[in-house]
Amino acid sequence: MPPPLLDRMRPIVDSAIGSLARTKFRVDPVGGETYSKATSIVSAAYKRHGAILEYAIRERLSDCQYFQVWHESEFAIPSAVDHVISGRNADIEGSLPIEMPYGGRARTLQVDAFVYDQRVNTLRAYEIKRGNGDFDAGKKRSILRDVMAIQTLLRSYAKTRGLNPGLVESRLISYYGVRVLPAPFNLNGRDLDDHFAFLVRDHIETVNAYFKERLYELLDRETGLSSAEGTKLCDACPLHHRAA
Repeated sequence: MPPPLLDRMRPIVDSAIGSLARTKFRVDPVGGETYSKATSIVSAAYKRHGAILEYAIRERLSDCQYFQVWHESEFAIPSAVDHVISGRNADIEGSLPIEMPYGGRARTLQVDAFVYDQRVNTLRAYEIKRGNGDFDAGKKRSILRDVMAIQTLLRSYAKTRGLNPGLVESRLISYYGVRVLPAPFNLNGRDLDDHFAFLVRDHIETVNAYFKERLYELLDRETGLSSAEGTKLCDACPLHHRAA
């Protein structure tokens, strides 16, 4: 049985916090040195937390004996697929799915997680975002285009992995709930347990709590701004009740 998720994620979180401590910043004339540094650390923390969230979700899903989980840093999107998807314009989310062969390359996408569920013979692809901020209309169209492009290629791609799934789906996870795409393309963190029929969210929240406390410790050490916030952390965090 693998170690608990937090034990596996702790070195990754600690490494991220260490890199935040080395963040370079420019002093803003209005914010001054303390607030400028705090702003730089927190801004960088959001980006690093996005990567940690992706990793933690993959790791947790890998704990399920029925799942095969992997990711692709360069999922190939042929130009013909983009041409077909773009031709559907704003109505693509309501269109019947089409399937095209995987192979060739005009551009690539990072696909944060593929999950093959052998219980029901499904393959799903996920882009994972923090989902705590909105995007403009152009960015939303771009994200929808990417999700649909992956959907178009997914069945053919499955064959390159030796799989023959009965169902293939491409989805976006906006973990904190700010939806970018219409249903059913967009999930949030509270959907994950039901979606995967496997306990996910509480395990991810334990990692998030650890990251949060380590971040507040760093801010307190570097700027002295977070002492009051540190008392509000959830009791589940393994550092919250550490010995004095």
